[in-house]
Amino acid sequence: MWRRRKDALQHIYKWLLKPYYVVSFLMTVAFLVVRKAPGLCEHLASDREDGNSCDFDWREVEILMFLSAIVMMKNRRAITLEQHIGNLFMFSKVANAILFFRLDIRLGILYLALCVAFVMTCKPPLYMGPEYIKYFSDKTIDEELQRDSRVTWIVEFYANWSSDCQSFAPIFANLSLKYNCAGLRFGKVDIGRYGEVSQRYKVSTSPLSKQLPSLLLFQGGREVMRRPMVDNKGRAVSWTFNEENIIREFNLNEVFQKSKKLNKKQNSSPTEEGSDELQQECQEVEEPTESKKDQ
Repeated sequence: MWRRRKDALQHIYKWLLKPYYVVSFLMTVAFLVVRKAPGLCEHLASDREDGNSCDFDWREVEILMFLSAIVMMKNRRAITLEQHIGNLFMFSKVANAILFFRLDIRLGILYLALCVAFVMTCKPPLYMGPEYIKYFSDKTIDEELQRDSRVTWIVEFYANWSSDCQSFAPIFANLSLKYNCAGLRFGKVDIGRYGEVSQRYKVSTSPLSKQLPSLLLFQGGREVMRRPMVDNKGRAVSWTFNEENIIREFNLNEVFQKSKKLNKKQNSSPTEEGSDELQQECQEVEEPTESKKDQ
């Protein structure tokens, strides 16, 4: 237990030391540093009655309190640590921009320019942990889904630029570690890169549709269900992508048990057609691999 906690803490520290999060943290505390820095704060404007320009005035405190309320409301629906920290960083940057513009328009323009440069040059780190996931391309997805009618596939349709997809990556990877077997496989396809796949499986990449990520369940090569569902206007019905919802909605426990029985039957009847192939696939997924795209 202690070893697991230690490994988890090491993973968090390693994750937080990524350049994206280091720069985000510095931009989050930028106004605080400027307002409190000796030798600099004395030259700043302030609405305080005592004239102390090295402390927050009542309007700045009001803006910071409003920021805290928004972050708390947003984080009520956040699932992963990445989502919690992402919300904090995003709204903190907005608050910093407002505070800098209120303080001095030149500082506001400078901070806004830094934010634009940050968005253009620094992307959130992708999940690179262990997983049992097959990455599809536009040329391999149809063939793989229809190769063996006995195999059930759960496929995530995602785009690298989507923050929701990035936050969902460790959850989907963890599910693959728990449930993957020869008869139940997990796959991913980047529809931000493969537009034809997006059109073929009717998963919109438009941010307004809110269909990213989408999970589709395939049995016998045919789609059985998907989450989130889509209404008549092409917009996704609100659905929370957490582990409990996925296990319940996709009946993963039941599907997994059926897949295990299928494996036992194939092992007990090695002469049955196709059993060697299925058994070989089971052996191939015995060890998890680091996240990487199979192009």
